[in-house]
Amino acid sequence: MFDFVSACLCVPDIDVGNVEYNTQKILEKIEEAKDSKADLIIFPELAVTGYTCGDLFNQKALIDGAAKGLEKIIKKSTDVKKIIVVGSPVKIYGQLYNCAVVIFDGKVFAIVPKLFLPTTGEFYEKRWFCEGSDLLVKEVSGKDIGFSTGEEKIPVGSDIVLSFGDGVRFGIEICEDLWTPLPPSTFLALGGAQIIVNISASNETISKRSYRRDLVSQQSARNLAAYLYVSSGTSESTTDLVFSGHSIAAENGIVTFENKNYLDNNYSLFADIDIGKINHDRMKNKSFKDSVSLYGKNHPCRCINIGADGFGKSCGENYFVNRLPFVPATKKDRQERCMQIFEMQVMGLAKRLTKTNCKPVIGVSGGLDSTLALLVCTQAMRKLNRPLTDIHGITMPCFGTSDRTYNNSLELMKTLGVTYKEINIKEAVLRHFEDIGQNKDNYDLTYENSQARERTQVLMDYAGKVGGLVVGTGDLSELALGWCTYNADHMSMYGVNASIPKTLVRWMIDSVIEGDIFENSTDVLRDILDTPISPELLPPDAEGKISQQTEDLVGPYALHDFFLYYVLRFGFEPEKIFHLAKTAFDGTFDSETILKWLKSFYRRFFSQQFKRSCLPDGVKVGSVCLSPRGDWRMPSDASAALWLEKAEKIEQ
Repeated sequence: MFDFVSACLCVPDIDVGNVEYNTQKILEKIEEAKDSKADLIIFPELAVTGYTCGDLFNQKALIDGAAKGLEKIIKKSTDVKKIIVVGSPVKIYGQLYNCAVVIFDGKVFAIVPKLFLPTTGEFYEKRWFCEGSDLLVKEVSGKDIGFSTGEEKIPVGSDIVLSFGDGVRFGIEICEDLWTPLPPSTFLALGGAQIIVNISASNETISKRSYRRDLVSQQSARNLAAYLYVSSGTSESTTDLVFSGHSIAAENGIVTFENKNYLDNNYSLFADIDIGKINHDRMKNKSFKDSVSLYGKNHPCRCINIGADGFGKSCGENYFVNRLPFVPATKKDRQERCMQIFEMQVMGLAKRLTKTNCKPVIGVSGGLDSTLALLVCTQAMRKLNRPLTDIHGITMPCFGTSDRTYNNSLELMKTLGVTYKEINIKEAVLRHFEDIGQNKDNYDLTYENSQARERTQVLMDYAGKVGGLVVGTGDLSELALGWCTYNADHMSMYGVNASIPKTLVRWMIDSVIEGDIFENSTDVLRDILDTPISPELLPPDAEGKISQQTEDLVGPYALHDFFLYYVLRFGFEPEKIFHLAKTAFDGTFDSETILKWLKSFYRRFFSQQFKRSCLPDGVKVGSVCLSPRGDWRMPSDASAALWLEKAEKIEQ
C-alpha cells in the first residue's frame, strides 16, 4: 500500500555445524514474523549450517543435513505466505556452492550462488565452494540438490530477478559480491531489480562497520535502489574471528534502518522500503536508462514471477517520516548542513559581485528572510575583502511596520557595520493611492501590493544611483506558494534565498549564531528568530504588535514545505502525501487541517507558476529548486484539476 515494501532482517542464534538446531532457530524467526506485514524474511549467508564450518563443508552429513533443513523451511513457508531468503550450501551436480535459496508457499523459486569467493586474509572459501560463474546449468530439480522429492525445475544462477506484488522486483548478491569493483547487483538493478538483498557473513574488525555501511549506502545510491543487508551474528565460531550480526537497510544512498548494537545476535529488524521513491528516481534519471541500454543487453537477467497475492500490506509503519524534510533531525547534522548552504550562498553572491563590480543593495525588514540575505551579503563582502560600508541596507517602514521589526532592522545593520538608510514610504504609497483611486482604508490586495512594489522601486532606483545590485530576499516556500507580489519582492538582480525553504531559514540563522560569525549581532539575531513571520502590510494592532501573521493566511509553512518536498522531489500523488503527512504530524495537526492546506497548496502552486517562470538568477543548494532554467519547467496555464480531484477523494 502506498508503494511500501516491508522486510524482516533476521539474525538467528546458530550452533556451528548443528543443522537441526539452526533450522529450528530459523523456523522460530519465521514464526515470529508470521503475523507481521513483512513481505520478505531474510537470513544470513550459510545460516542453515553456519558460515564458519571450515572443512566440515566437505562432510556429506553436513550437506545432506542442510538439504533436509531447507525442506523443513520450505514446508513452513506454506503457513506464512512470505518470501524467505536463506543462506545454505547447495550441492549441484557434484560441486558445492554457497547459495541464497528463495522460498515461497512451499516452493523454491530460485537458487542464487555466490559469484566471488574471498581467498585473502582470514577468508579461504574456494577451499570448499565453487564460484557461481562455474555453473553450466540454468535450472535444477529438487532431487538434483538432495531433496527427498521434487521433479519441478528450479532456476539457478546469479542473473535472476524475482518479482512479486505490484511490480516489485528484487535481486540477490552474497557478501563478497558487494566488495568487488563491479558488484553483480549493478546488473541486477539494470535488469529491473528495485531491491538488492545481500545475505552475508562478515566478520568484525576495527572500522569495518562504518566501511560496510558506506559500501551499502553507496551501492544503493549508484543503483537507485534499496539495499537490504543482513550478516551472521556473534554465535558464529570465534576461533579466529568475531561476527557482528550487522543489518542495514539503505534507500537511494540513505541508510534508513540499522541494528544498534556493535556486536549483535538473535534478533529481527523490520525495515520498510518506499518503492515509489526508487521508481520515481529511475524514471527521472536518464543516466540510469542509458546505462540499461548500454550495459543491460550484455548482461540480461531472467525474471521469475513469485506472484501478487498477499504482498504490499505495509503502509510504512516502520518508516521514519521527517516532518521537516529540508531540516536534518540532529543538531550536529543541521548545523553542518546549514553552514554548507550558507557558504554556497556566499560564494554564489561573491561571484556575481566580482563579475558586476556592484555594491549589494538590500531591503532589510527585520524579518527572517531579509536577515539571512543581509548576512550572506556581509560574509560575501568579507570574502572579497571589500568594505562592509559598500553594502547598502535600506529599511522602508510603512503602514504595517511594527516597532520591533523596525528597531531590529536598524540594530542589525548597525552591528554588522553596513551602510544603512531609512526611507519611509508611507507618503509615496498614499500619493499612489490617490493617483489610482485606492481607498487608504480598504485593506485589499491593492493596498498590500502597492507597498511591496514601492519598496522594490526604491531598491532598484537606489541601486542605479549607487552602482548597486539588488539582492533578493524571497525564499523557496514563498515562490512555491506565490506568496510574493509580482514584480515587487518577487524580483531582484540576484536571489540568494531562492532555494532555501522557509522551515530552513530559521535554522540557517540559528546556525550562524552558533558559529559566532557575527558576534556583535548575536542579540538582535536572537530576537529576530523569535519574531512572528509576517509581511507587515496591514497596520499593527492597538498595542503596536504585528497583526498580520503569514501562517494564519497562507497556512503552516511546516506543512507547505512538507508538501513541496514530496511533490517536487518524488512526484508523489496527493493520497500518499496526505498519508505521509498524517504520520509525520501526528499530534500536531489533525487530518482535517492537513487536507485543507494540501488542497490549498495545489491550488496556489499551479496558479502561481507565472511568477516562477521569470525568476532572477539564484544559487541552487538542494535537490528541490524552482528555477525555470533548471529544475522546474511547467507551463503557467497548467491545470491543477487532476490533483485537486484526487485530493477531494481522500478519506480522512
